[in-house]
Amino acid sequence: MAAKSATKSVEQGRNLRPFYANHTPEQLKEALRRMWLVRRFEEMAEESYIRGLTHGTMHLSIGQEASAVGICLELTDKDYITSTHRGHGHCIGKGAEVKYMFAEFFGKEEGYCRGRGGSMHIADPATGNLGANGIVGGGLPLATGAALAIKKRGSKDVAVCFFGDGANNEGAFHESLNIAAVWKLPVIYVCENNQYGMSVSTERSTAVKDVATRAAAYNMPGVIVDGNSIADVNEAMTAAMERARNGEGPTLIECKTYRTRGHSRSDRNRYRSKEEIESWKGKDPIPAFEDELMALGILTQADVEGVRAGVEKDIQDGFDFATKGTNPEPSSLLRGVYTTGDAA
Repeated sequence: MAAKSATKSVEQGRNLRPFYANHTPEQLKEALRRMWLVRRFEEMAEESYIRGLTHGTMHLSIGQEASAVGICLELTDKDYITSTHRGHGHCIGKGAEVKYMFAEFFGKEEGYCRGRGGSMHIADPATGNLGANGIVGGGLPLATGAALAIKKRGSKDVAVCFFGDGANNEGAFHESLNIAAVWKLPVIYVCENNQYGMSVSTERSTAVKDVATRAAAYNMPGVIVDGNSIADVNEAMTAAMERARNGEGPTLIECKTYRTRGHSRSDRNRYRSKEEIESWKGKDPIPAFEDELMALGILTQADVEGVRAGVEKDIQDGFDFATKGTNPEPSSLLRGVYTTGDAA
């Protein structure tokens, strides 16, 4: 009886939103799992840093999980993404395994980049993740070039570029969007507008209210979505992906969201109020998605708790894997470094 009731509720829900109509309960459950995986990975990474187990800085995307997972949910391993310094969520959304990400954090040989990349430079070519980088706007021309390669070989794949609101004032943003529109490249530009470029609000740094309005200058659709709603994000992505795969060119999607942590580990959050942060915590995308799934009868409370428990196990297993990993040999310091001498 419970199964029949749930099925009926799902059908009712599917009449309300394309997001639920176009995905099976298992796919929606996987989306929730990935959102929780992003959240708990970053919380464990933060804890490891505080405990002195890892070093350097990191840029957390806690509060932005719906954007990363909502965009990546439709992509295959043949589709490309380029990421940012705040890119853990994109990496997991695209299908990375957290144990190799933890190993990268810990500087272990088992990491995705053999411990050389760390937090800001994780790449996973096997899943189409061309990598994150610490250059603001650095992924824009890379994704545009990947889209050109897709078009040249005549495939139906797409390239996706994640970038922050600060990058929309970089020259690479305008150059990339212009050439992508001129050549009708299969690329989707995703601006995760979390309201602040480091410590400067978009109100002080950007002349237009909405980054998406800049798409008009390049003759492409500009779409604004609630970046804390995975349904809103995914529906915009589905439409943009269809355009790209059909040869109609690029789309700019602006996800309005918020990072509840500081810009990086050294950020003391003095430029925004506690009230503002708490207000956005009340818009947390993960419990909101859980509530939607349960209200529609797609998942039960027990299902949700099962997802959380499974994620906790994956995170702990990944952490244990990394702490037992292999430290690089000092003699391998120059491996992968290009030189003109004999040192390599």
